[in-house]
Amino acid sequence: MMKFRARILSQPNFCIQIIFIIISITSIASISFLFSISFPLFISFRFPSSDGQKNLTKDENNPTKIAVCLVGGARRFELTGPSIVDRVLRAYPNADLFLNSPLDSNSYKLFLLNEAPRIAAVKIFRPQPIPETQAALRVLTSSGSPNGVQGLLQYFNLVEGCLTMIKAHQEKHNFTYDWIIRSRVDGYWSEPLDIKSFDHGKYTVPIGSSYKGLNDRFGAGSYNTSLIALSRLSLIPQLDSTGLTRLNSESAFKAQLTTNKVNFTTTNIPFCILSDRKYNFRPTEYNVPVASISSKGPLNGAKCRPCMAACNNSCAARVMNRLHIWWSRIRLDASELELCDGHGDWEKGWEILFDKVAGKKYASIREKIWGLDMGQCIYGLEKMRKKAAYWDAPEAQEICKMGLERL
Repeated sequence: MMKFRARILSQPNFCIQIIFIIISITSIASISFLFSISFPLFISFRFPSSDGQKNLTKDENNPTKIAVCLVGGARRFELTGPSIVDRVLRAYPNADLFLNSPLDSNSYKLFLLNEAPRIAAVKIFRPQPIPETQAALRVLTSSGSPNGVQGLLQYFNLVEGCLTMIKAHQEKHNFTYDWIIRSRVDGYWSEPLDIKSFDHGKYTVPIGSSYKGLNDRFGAGSYNTSLIALSRLSLIPQLDSTGLTRLNSESAFKAQLTTNKVNFTTTNIPFCILSDRKYNFRPTEYNVPVASISSKGPLNGAKCRPCMAACNNSCAARVMNRLHIWWSRIRLDASELELCDGHGDWEKGWEILFDKVAGKKYASIREKIWGLDMGQCIYGLEKMRKKAAYWDAPEAQEICKMGLERL
C-alpha cells in the first residue's frame, strides 16, 4: 500500500488532475448554491386530477397548450380590453391568442391586445352577407336577434372562423391544443379567469342567461369538445336533419352539443357583456335584465353597463323571481346584484362610475384611447402586427383613419 501511494505521488500529472477535479466539484456546488438563492424556482400548479380531467401544469419543459379565442366587434374595447388582457390572457401567459373581429370604426382600439403575452393569429375582416340557406331559415329564428337570422349567421361565422385559425396554427406547428377558451371582445372581466375546476371531459359554459338553451357567451373545453362547440355554421345542416326548428343562438348551441353527445357543465364566470342596447325596465318574464358592473359577484355574461343602481337588494330579488330561470335570470344572490335602468342610453357621468369600479389603471387607458392621435394609433397596430405570428387585416392607416376621423 505504501509503495502504491508513493507511486501515485511521484506522478505530478496525476496529482494535478486529482486537484483539478476536486476544485471543479467544489466550484460547481458553490455556483449551484448561489444560483438557487438568486433565482426562484418555477412555481407550478396542477388542476385537480379526476376521471375526465386533464392536469394543467405551468412547466417550462411541458407547458399546457391553451388557445384563447376572442370574437366580436370592438365598440367598447377601451373599457373591456384591459380587463381581458389582465384577467384572461395574463392569467395564462403560455396561452396563444386568436382574434377574429369584423372591421368597423372601433377596430383601431384592438391594438390594446399588444399587452397580451402571446398573439398567434389576428383577423380583422370586412364583413360580407352570409347566404341564408333554407336549412338555416328552418333551424334558426329571428326572434330576439337585433339583426335577424343574418345576425345569427354573422355571429356563428365569427366563432367558427376562430376555430379555423386555430386548426391552421395547429397544422402548421404539428401539435394539438389541450384547452380552447372562447370569449367575446365586449366582455368586461371583474376577476381573473380560473379554470382549475374545469372538467376536461365536459364543455364548460357560464350559469344563467341561458334563454332556453345554453349560455353561449363563453366556453372552454378540450380540442375535441371545442370542435363541436365552435362549429356554429357547419352544424346547421345536421340540426336541420334532426327536425329542429326556430332555435335562437343559445338553444341552437345546446342542440349542437346534445346531438353530438358532448357532455357539458355550467359554472360561475366573472364577466359581463357591456351593451349599448336598450331593454325594458323593470324586466319581467322574457325581458333582459341589465346589471351594473358594480355588482359584487360573477355576472356570467349577463348584459351590463356602468350605472347608478336603479334596483338592488329586495327589488333585485323581486325582478329575478319574475324572470324565468331557463331564460334571462342572472344567477346571483340579490344582495350582490345591482340592476340598471336599461331602457335608455348610458347615463350622463357613466365614465366616473366606470372609473370608480375599474380603478385608476383602466381609467387611464380609457382616457389615452380617447385622446389617441393618428401616429400613436398606427404605431400601436404595427406593433401588434409584428407581434402576431399570423396577421390578416387592412393596413393600419386605414383602420385608424376609419376610427379617428369620425371623432
